[in-house]
Amino acid sequence: PEGSLLALDVSPRRIGFAGTDPGRRLVTPLHTVRRQGLEADLARTAELARSRGSVGLVLGWPLNMDGTAGPACDRIRAFAGRLARRLLLPLLLQDERLTTEAVSQAIAEGRFRRPRSDEPIDHLAAAVILTDALQAVVEDRRLS
Repeated sequence: PEGSLLALDVSPRRIGFAGTDPGRRLVTPLHTVRRQGLEADLARTAELARSRGSVGLVLGWPLNMDGTAGPACDRIRAFAGRLARRLLLPLLLQDERLTTEAVSQAIAEGRFRRPRSDEPIDHLAAAVILTDALQAVVEDRRLS
């Protein structure tokens, strides 16, 4: 459905959030939060999705560099399943390989503000994940 999307970069310690406008023309890094347990994380994500009017979710899918799914993918799959059941929203798992490198490049190019040395960048990674997902949809439409 049309409307804004919410992306998450989920790690064992933090969750980075990014979102789109309802027309999906602009991706905005939102913020990074420290994880506080599964139920609190799900509630916080649900509230953010509701407040932004999100109609879909994109989660970073931490494949190994060779494209195989490892233990990190198992953790994301479990989180994604719980989140999708709670929010009743469509959810896409987006390959997040090389996201950190993309964030570093975007900072160097001035597309993202340079964070302080102690500032987490998970919300910037979520923005890259969301941008990659949107670009994949555009490419898929071009090939169709």
